[in-house]
Amino acid sequence: MTALEEIKQFLPCETPQAWIDVALTQQPLMLIDHAHCEKKAASTAMTLMFRYVDRPDLLHKMSRLAREELIHFEQVLALMESRDIEYVHLSASRYAAGLRKIVATHEPQRLVDVLIIGAFVEARSCERFAKLAPYLDEELEKFYKSLLKSEGRHYQDYLALAQEYAAEPIDERIAAFRVLEKELILADDTEFRFHSGVPVLADNPTS
Repeated sequence: MTALEEIKQFLPCETPQAWIDVALTQQPLMLIDHAHCEKKAASTAMTLMFRYVDRPDLLHKMSRLAREELIHFEQVLALMESRDIEYVHLSASRYAAGLRKIVATHEPQRLVDVLIIGAFVEARSCERFAKLAPYLDEELEKFYKSLLKSEGRHYQDYLALAQEYAAEPIDERIAAFRVLEKELILADDTEFRFHSGVPVLADNPTS
């Protein structure tokens, strides 16, 4: 089984075609938010490294992940510059905040939950890169396909760490987050973002 096939089994649903259709009409906004996502992913990894200094496996995997996400951030910025797309502030989508609603307040369950969320974020990114790629121009298609391997590994790293640090099997926690993730992906959304639900209203990129 390939990493992408594994990811499709892990996720509770496919990205709706309606989201793809909007993304294709909002490619500058898609790239701006993609850049923000890569920067946030690096920041999340660094935060985990600072918070859990006594976990060598986490430190190793998150250090590598942060470096790769920052490289991706630089690559997206270069693509934007070549297309005269200005990098601007964006309001965050409700995706990550929605997943964090059920994060435990006690350790080690809090860490395990955060790692499971990381697995979902990376898995959904990978799935959307794969679904978008065939519709994009040659340069963007090549770039998004090039991200699949690393993003798939990031998903696997997060999930493996969650299993490693859990005091019990994590199947029930994954199932709980799957319910939330499906709701967030399939629900109507008031804005378009890389991890948004299906946009139903015109979006102001700088709102």
